[in-house]
Amino acid sequence: MMEKKSEKATLHQKLETVISEMVDKELHLDDALREFQKIYLETAMKKYRGNKSRIAKALGMHRNTLHCRAERLKIHKK
Repeated sequence: MMEKKSEKATLHQKLETVISEMVDKELHLDDALREFQKIYLETAMKKYRGNKSRIAKALGMHRNTLHCRAERLKIHKK
């Protein structure tokens, strides 16, 4: 009996869909990367309730790097 393929899209497939839309709208790469980083960090901040040490550890970066990147992207605690 053949195994049924999973109906869930992989992360790669999901990203391909979003990226395809961005390319169709001619969004510049720098703008796309900035938006991705901002949403990524905001999502992590929600998950870890703003605990910068836990966020930095989970994302594999130094706490100071996280702080600087959040400032550059104009992310503020909500």
